[in-house]
Amino acid sequence: MNRIDLEGRAVVITGGARGIGYAVAQRALQSGASVALWDVDGERLAHSQRELAALGKVSAVMVELTDEAAVAKATAQTVADHGSIDVLINCAGITGGNGTTWELAPDVWRRVIDVNLIGPYLTCRAIVPQMLKQGYGRIVNIASVAGKEGNPNASHYSASKAGLIGLTKSLGKELATKNILVNAVTPAAAKTEIFDSMSQQHIDYMLSKIPMNRFLLPEEAASLILWLSSEDCAFSTGSVFDLSGGRATY
Repeated sequence: MNRIDLEGRAVVITGGARGIGYAVAQRALQSGASVALWDVDGERLAHSQRELAALGKVSAVMVELTDEAAVAKATAQTVADHGSIDVLINCAGITGGNGTTWELAPDVWRRVIDVNLIGPYLTCRAIVPQMLKQGYGRIVNIASVAGKEGNPNASHYSASKAGLIGLTKSLGKELATKNILVNAVTPAAAKTEIFDSMSQQHIDYMLSKIPMNRFLLPEEAASLILWLSSEDCAFSTGSVFDLSGGRATY
């Protein structure tokens, strides 16, 4: 495994207590970064912090990402703990279960949009001013191939990820001359705990769409995400990078 150069960088990872976020935290620490895990699950957050501490400096903030005040407080706490925020990785997300658009309850639909789209907007809104002060930053938004194609029985999830792609492109253009680069990745499904909220029928559907005939490994996602978080990524912004095992057609 190559060592991505993140020496001395402070990395915020939302949803960092599990799944792809946890794999990103591991690789970031192995690459010389300090890491701030932001997650809503306090018990899992404490457990993950203890596990990762052997690799480097790890702080943990329990935060509801849809709460503007909570995000602002988490930002201030992280800057105090780490001295800066050089990288933001918006990894937290929920599926909201499966169902046709007309069967999904409005409160479920709204919650998925709140977590998967409003949450990243609020974290960017809070952290970008800090990056502007520093004159440096990297933001990576974890979208989904569903945001490109629209998965049946997952309109709420697909719409939230399509919105996140749009946010990435807009913010990338706004910051293009500020040495702050904003990109997204669009994974196919990775076999993590998020599968627990999906029907087996939907899991089988997602696998059937992947030409490589397997699910994404979290450590494979971490490799691309952290390259986009590094100085080596110097001329890509407002872009969308495929992680779909050949599924994506654009």
